Amino acid sequence: MSDRPRYLFVTGRLAEFALRGILERMAPTAAFTAEVAVMPITVAALMTPRWVARNLEVPPGIDRVILPGLCAGDLQPVRDRAPGIPVERGPADLGDLPRFLSQDDRVLDDYGDYRIEILAEINHAPRLSIDELVRLARQFQTEGADVIDLGCDPAARWKAVGDAVSALRDSGLRVSIDSFHGDEVADATASGAELVLSVDGTNRESSVDWGVEVVAIPDRPGTLDGLDETVEFLSARGVRFRIDPILEPIGFGFAASLGRYLETRRRYPEARMMMGIGNLTELTDTDSAGVNTLLIGFCEELAIESVLTTAVINWARTSVREIDLARRLAHYAVARRRLPKHVEPRLVMLRDPRLTEQGAANLEELRRRIRDPNWRIFAEGGEIHALNNQHYLRGRDPFVLFEQTGVEDASHAFYLGHEMMKATTALTLGKNYRQDQALEWGFLTVPEVSHRERRKRDREPNAAPGSLASPNQAEEPV
Repeated sequence: MSDRPRYLFVTGRLAEFALRGILERMAPTAAFTAEVAVMPITVAALMTPRWVARNLEVPPGIDRVILPGLCAGDLQPVRDRAPGIPVERGPADLGDLPRFLSQDDRVLDDYGDYRIEILAEINHAPRLSIDELVRLARQFQTEGADVIDLGCDPAARWKAVGDAVSALRDSGLRVSIDSFHGDEVADATASGAELVLSVDGTNRESSVDWGVEVVAIPDRPGTLDGLDETVEFLSARGVRFRIDPILEPIGFGFAASLGRYLETRRRYPEARMMMGIGNLTELTDTDSAGVNTLLIGFCEELAIESVLTTAVINWARTSVREIDLARRLAHYAVARRRLPKHVEPRLVMLRDPRLTEQGAANLEELRRRIRDPNWRIFAEGGEIHALNNQHYLRGRDPFVLFEQTGVEDASHAFYLGHEMMKATTALTLGKNYRQDQALEWGFLTVPEVSHRERRKRDREPNAAPGSLASPNQAEEPV
């Protein structure tokens, strides 16, 4: 007799075949013995925990009960039905079940710690009202910024800079000032700015009077000229500083500029350092998340503990949030010597981390088991698949496929069009499509109020799952 724990998987009639297939493939290496409880309902997603509790028989010796991931609501009724046995929801997609049950899905120890500070720059700050500055600053803070950097205009002195800094400080925000205008900086630091960007051979003497930390930079772009002299000057006078050798855009010395960060760390192994990363994210035609993550990884390995980012151009407008996630991922990878893979799915936005598919055999079996006219939509193998009790349609063109369904009811047509468009997007980008659920866009995902949930609202309070108000039962994911 096996001494492995026994897991009870609860499902509906349509998903039974796919579930048993997954469990059979896992069986040779699984650390558990699987049993399946098939509920008297076609679509597992329509089950509620209260309904499951009324219909579930838990065999003796079960060690864990796993409900479908879309079985929404308080699990307590099922726990009452199986006292002392852990009850939980599985993944929303059956294809994710092996990973859900593997050690890869355990809670990562200490994940979420970080040491890189984010300075979020508000560009052209003098052109904005104080109310607008406070609004943008609070937004950046919500996204993960630690310090709000006020980017000034070099052409003219910002006479209201002190008022702006005071307003941000009164809102509980930390502030830095990005300016080479001495009087402007003096007003900002007197009002509570804690950091000045930047100082070199032209203005370092003024830094003695500001009484705050400064960012030391080279005198000449593309070199480290003058940096040693500025560091020596600041050190001798007790001015706190961090060093930024200046990152250059691709085509204008990007690789060499990374080398200057390495050289600066070699020269000053204990110094605080900073990297301004907007020169890459804002000036490169590519989505910013991957660029930010790579740069944050470089900073983490080199102990560069602060970064300055902008969020101006549209493809980089979520940079603060991206860096907030990336600094946690990079710290985990460096501190624990683990690959930064399958750790932070919120940074995977364009494509999904992995694709899960039903497979031809499962789709054929599903078609055989369907007893109602409602359409089930799948996207895999480069095609959209549409199934009900009479048809199995497949193709690449959603317009052609929709015409083949023969659906004429306006609301039904709208729903199918919406789902087929999501399926087409998923096929185009290499994403998982799940009927009645939002596509995954990492931290940008906006949850949908699913068709299933909308239809549940129309049901009678005490109606059994599946008995919907409309004769056209909802097109549910299986």
